[in-house]
This record gives sequence, structure tokens and C-alpha cells, in this order.
Amino acid sequence: MSDPHYDAPKRFGDGWMDPSKNNVILIYILYLVGCVIFVAGVIGLIAAYLNRDKAEDWLKTHYTWAIRTFWIALLFSAISFVLTFVLIGVLGFVATGVWVIARVIVGLQKVNRNEPIANPQSWLI
Repeated sequence: MSDPHYDAPKRFGDGWMDPSKNNVILIYILYLVGCVIFVAGVIGLIAAYLNRDKAEDWLKTHYTWAIRTFWIALLFSAISFVLTFVLIGVLGFVATGVWVIARVIVGLQKVNRNEPIANPQSWLI
């Protein structure tokens, strides 16, 4: 028989998909990986959409920041792709990558200090 008061030990990875600080960190890491492997960024976007409404208020700002980072980066990448035909787009891809990395670094710093993003609707860093 099993003991009803027995709590199974925590396993590595438990709680990573719950709306928590760890989930936000995971999303930011997936965005960094997404600079090389696009699917990782999409997985991060899905996780952000799934957890945004269930999170605490200060974490909601991080989810909004992450969602907007993905969509704005996709827009910049599409514009850069079109401009690649006139050889300017390569610089656009580099600028987009730097912009995404900068936003992820800002997000990681703030989430590690338990701070909200001051203006999650911003297009800037």
C-alpha cells in the first residue's frame, strides 16, 4: 500500500513549465537557442502564451516582454529577408540577433532580481 502522506521526491525539471520564475528563465534560454534553431524560439513562445494569464503580476510583464520579443524579431527578420536581395538584409539579421540577445539579457537580469519589466510593451531594449 502507498502512504497517502508520502511526497515523491522532486525530480530535476519539475515545475519548469509552471508559470514561475524558472519558466521565464527557460523561455529566455529557448529564445537564445532560437537564434540558431528557430523551433526552440517557437517552443518558448508557446510556453509564454500558455503561462502568461496564470502568472503573478510581476511575471506577467516578463511573459509579455518575451512574446513581443518573438513577434518583433520575426517582423525584423522578414524585413531583413526581403532586404537581403539588395544586400542590406544581412546587416538587418545581425542587428535583429543583437537586439534579441540584448532583450533576453535584460529580461534575465530582471527576473533573477525578482523585478518586473518596467515597460513590457516597448519595442526598444
